[in-house]
Amino acid sequence: MNRRGFARIDAAHARPRPSLKPVPLTHFTATSCLGTGITATRAALLAGAGGLRPCDFDDAALTTWIGRVDGLEAVRMPPTLARYDCRNNRLAQLALAQDGFADALRSAAARHGPDRVAVILGTSTSGILTTELAYRRRDPQGGALPAGFDYRGTHNVNSVAEFVRASCGLDGPAVTVSSACSSSAKVFATAARMIAAGLVDAAVVGGVDSLCLTTLYGFNSLELLSPEPCRPFDPGRRGISIGEAAAFGLLQRHAGGPDAAGLVLSGYGESSDAHHMSAPHPQGLGARLAMSAALARAGLGAAQIDYINLHGTATASNDAAEGAAVRELFGDRTPASSTKGYTGHTLGAAGALEVVIAAIALQEGLLPGSAGTTRADPEIGIDYLLEGRRRALHHVLSNSFGFGGTNASLILSRVAP
Repeated sequence: MNRRGFARIDAAHARPRPSLKPVPLTHFTATSCLGTGITATRAALLAGAGGLRPCDFDDAALTTWIGRVDGLEAVRMPPTLARYDCRNNRLAQLALAQDGFADALRSAAARHGPDRVAVILGTSTSGILTTELAYRRRDPQGGALPAGFDYRGTHNVNSVAEFVRASCGLDGPAVTVSSACSSSAKVFATAARMIAAGLVDAAVVGGVDSLCLTTLYGFNSLELLSPEPCRPFDPGRRGISIGEAAAFGLLQRHAGGPDAAGLVLSGYGESSDAHHMSAPHPQGLGARLAMSAALARAGLGAAQIDYINLHGTATASNDAAEGAAVRELFGDRTPASSTKGYTGHTLGAAGALEVVIAAIALQEGLLPGSAGTTRADPEIGIDYLLEGRRRALHHVLSNSFGFGGTNASLILSRVAP
């Protein structure tokens, strides 16, 4: 589809979009295969060193690489939260303990009231591993699941939001978004709307997704797993490397004093092209609509974006479609890269993890390179970064696109504290 074709489609879908009053992002943290907390994540990005390794998860007999969080099996739940004990919620607990994030939540609850702080999180599979393991222990006669199996506390998609709200002593709304790989990007938009509507004064936003056999074997059945560390936007890319992560941010209506981090959510855009259950629109229509909407809400032109953190899964069709949309909107002059070569594709946690990476980029003046990629695909034709660069950044766009054509783009901006 050519530029004029895109213009016709965009005009047909266009709606007036009110500008977004920037929402301060006052605190953030992330835990992934790069390590626990911001220090480890920043160090890996600066070094250009990824954390992928050959698959060693459970008994998965797959020739692929994964982004596994070390030490997660040793995490223990407090007795009062025992019903939530699963790999996914352990990962959430480990991440919440980093970078003073739990203390920041307590301060926010004291400032706004615990009922005025929402918990809005994204996940794709939640604690499904617990169900997988429970099925191994079914009663051999009647097939009943083990008596101690707690579906709501573990596998249920809202388990992680309930767990975070309970563990942090919050009483506001608890919401889980599960829209495949855009899940934890869309939560930022949901939180911004809730704060703008006056429903809450602050929101814990983020995403948690952990390794499980359903995900590994499911993507293997789609022939999307790479037998080597993934290589986003490389002409020789062979598929995704699955990872796990927990990433959290705190959005507040107002920020000042110690909460003035100088970062704001300045724009968001969402779209649903519904092109195919698992394949993207070949010209990236939904991606382009989401990016355009984010720019409109932020009141920015494409030329004002200093860096794009691409969804960049390292599959042939996804990278080509996203590249087409980026090239159509930004041309070949906006630096862009995918950071999934560092962390793997963390699915429902990817959006939030990459917002944290965008925040680090803004604070450090860093345009991350692309771990694992040796050559940029010349047929895509964007300014794809193989090596990191340093320069002052003001506006960063982060893309997250999921199965079924559910798309989200976020713009994070640096402002004077």
